[in-house]
Amino acid sequence: MAEVDFEKIEKKWQKKWEEEKIFYADEKSKKKKFYVLEMFPYPSGTGLHMGHALNYTIGDIFARFKLLKGFNVLHPMGYDALGLPAENAAIKVGTHPEEYTKNSMKNFTTQLKKLGFSYDWSRILNTSDPEYYKWDQWIFLKMLESGLAYQKESVVNWCPECKTVLANEQVVDGKCWRHENTKVESKYFKQWFLKITDYADELLRNLDNMEWPEKTKNMQKHWIGKSYGAEIDFIVNDNKWPVFTTRPDTIYGVTFVVVSAHHKELEKLVTKEQKKEVDNFLKKIKSVSEKDIAVLEKEGAFTGSYAINPVTKEKIPIYVGNFVVADYGSGMVMAVPAHDKRDYDFARKYKIKIKVVINPVDFELNSENITEAYVGEGTLINSGKFDGLSNEKAKEEIIKFLENLKLGKKSIQFRLKDWGISRQRYWGTPIPMIYCDKCGVVPVPFKNLPVKLPKEVKFGKGNPLLTNEKWINVKCPKCGGKARRETDTMDTFVNSSWYFLRYADPKNKNKIFDSQKALYWNPVDVYIGGAEHACMHLIYSRFYVKFLRDIGLVNSSEPANKLFHQGMLHADGGEKMSKSKGNVVEPLATIKKYGTDSLRLFLVSVASPDKDFDWSEKGIQGSSRFLKKVYSYFENFKEGKSSPEVEIKLNNTIKNIEEYIETFEYRKATIELRELFDSISDGGAGKKVLEKFLQLLNPFCPHITEELWEKLGNKGFISNSVWPKSEEIKIKENLKKDLYEKAIENVFEVVKKVETRGEKISKVYLYVLPFELEKYNPENLKKKFGKEVFIYRVNDAKKHDPEGKSKKARPGNPGFWFE
Repeated sequence: MAEVDFEKIEKKWQKKWEEEKIFYADEKSKKKKFYVLEMFPYPSGTGLHMGHALNYTIGDIFARFKLLKGFNVLHPMGYDALGLPAENAAIKVGTHPEEYTKNSMKNFTTQLKKLGFSYDWSRILNTSDPEYYKWDQWIFLKMLESGLAYQKESVVNWCPECKTVLANEQVVDGKCWRHENTKVESKYFKQWFLKITDYADELLRNLDNMEWPEKTKNMQKHWIGKSYGAEIDFIVNDNKWPVFTTRPDTIYGVTFVVVSAHHKELEKLVTKEQKKEVDNFLKKIKSVSEKDIAVLEKEGAFTGSYAINPVTKEKIPIYVGNFVVADYGSGMVMAVPAHDKRDYDFARKYKIKIKVVINPVDFELNSENITEAYVGEGTLINSGKFDGLSNEKAKEEIIKFLENLKLGKKSIQFRLKDWGISRQRYWGTPIPMIYCDKCGVVPVPFKNLPVKLPKEVKFGKGNPLLTNEKWINVKCPKCGGKARRETDTMDTFVNSSWYFLRYADPKNKNKIFDSQKALYWNPVDVYIGGAEHACMHLIYSRFYVKFLRDIGLVNSSEPANKLFHQGMLHADGGEKMSKSKGNVVEPLATIKKYGTDSLRLFLVSVASPDKDFDWSEKGIQGSSRFLKKVYSYFENFKEGKSSPEVEIKLNNTIKNIEEYIETFEYRKATIELRELFDSISDGGAGKKVLEKFLQLLNPFCPHITEELWEKLGNKGFISNSVWPKSEEIKIKENLKKDLYEKAIENVFEVVKKVETRGEKISKVYLYVLPFELEKYNPENLKKKFGKEVFIYRVNDAKKHDPEGKSKKARPGNPGFWFE
């Protein structure tokens, strides 16, 4: 097998692609547009990891395929360069975040180019560039004008390691999403919020019509959390406290209410006698994330105060609890222990009265015989004039009753909360607001954007921006008097909520983007990235697009038509790759050893791209061997005629691979390519067949296919040639045997030969590749061979294979053994 200088071939073609700008997109093209995008990376100092290589290879295969199919393809790349990771990393190595980020991006770009991705590098984005974050500030001010940006004091999640606020979505199991061992604390801060809740209904409604993974859509549905119910006014210290419930049918069974541990009015509810008990309880409270609240053991303390049930007029105790969100409704919930599991457990724990108000159909229930909460349907009891009604009917009747007496009303609530974007760190987009003693809070005028980050700051404790008084102290844009800048910066998810729109017009200094260019390219046709962003970036970006649509900048309502989540790549043996374990596989070291095309081919050959899989040195060696075989075949190619079998196989393969790429079934496509090459190697092929084979292989292995395309005497680039068409070939019926039939014939011939030597065979064992199992029918084969036939997948742990013949199995050719 010929040795191949993969590195030389890669450098040659990467240079030619760049010189000829063959991947540069042009909105003036008459071709139909297609926009392929992978989620842009944070440019870490350690550079590209194998997960990046997998993600970007998945997108690149799709983009190259669409280019061959004749589309005007936009496939850009940029950097999500602001945020805490860069700031912390820079502090660690003793450099400024700006310098650290510039060096990291330069290194990242070099590495990405070595992987041969078909990016339009003329459109590169960098969110830490003031010319980019100027438009973050512009959007913020537009939201302020529209009433969607506002400031309020709120209880927040505080990470003591990051020394900043975290959004609810950034708290995982009570810990910071960046620091797995750091417990999140609760603090009160004045924060800037974006009113994403104004779009809650539309965010929920649109999901059903989107071609996004069902799991992601369900996660967003749960996070948005629309609930239908009633808002009922309980009386506390002569004041109305509206309490939201989805179960107005149980109002007669309310025996206590629970107020959030973070409620602003909590102190007014706590009596002197109960203060010590409540204070001790509050010391245990950490995260304010609803995800964490859901899994906490439900605990609380009696405040010493009481509320009046507006229907029964009963005086019921008020508890403070760790399971009520401060900004859900009024921050107080009614508790019905007989008909809610959480309330039942809490009532038993704190010895609170339990009152049954719904009787099951099949048995009698009362407060004496109840052993667990009854949450099913039934008939109302102990509910005054509503006794005897089904509980579903009672919901409507009780709401009407409350509305007539002005004690409550029908209501809809969402779990989704407004997005707190204030962060107390340096490396983020400055919030363009100014504080004036005379005028109050004043926006920075649009003409004064961008508000740039000052370079002269001190890193150490707290917010570095507080160390530059010269930057902080400014004149009020309204009265000209002394004023101070806002020193909080924006959550980094702000930067990534609209970046895909800026790629349409990345160098525009006068506008956020040219609307016509944005309208031409957007929405993104295929968006590729991690499922972990389901309730962060993928909700925020949907919100931003809807807002920008409403101010007339875009006409789409969603960021992407189709969303695809890549799987996770683990170390050999299934462990997570980490430097401490010494099991990290570096992309650059790998391509130095095996070549870029070998790596690309391996990454999509092991499993479906949306499934997790393990790194395998043997696997990439196999990919490298295959490409060397292909190269060697073309090196020694002599013009000949293609056999009918090869023609049939080629046309079936064209059709199948096209389908497989469109549905991201890349593994199946690579199997078909190997099978096609085996057919070509065995049966010979003419130049046209070989050209088509190279075009099918090109999206997966772009460098070697460019080289071999040129060796066949072609001008121009295979990368922007035309995808081959599948042709219907009319040939004799007896030549239409597919590889499966030929394989069975081969085994049958071997059986006959063995038996002519006088050896008796009673059983035939076939070992086939897992995806080929359905092609083999044991009953049909039993008739053909006249013997017992057993068929196993090669990976079947229970297979009968005393001589290891399953290792001989290849696509279209089973391993076999006889008894």
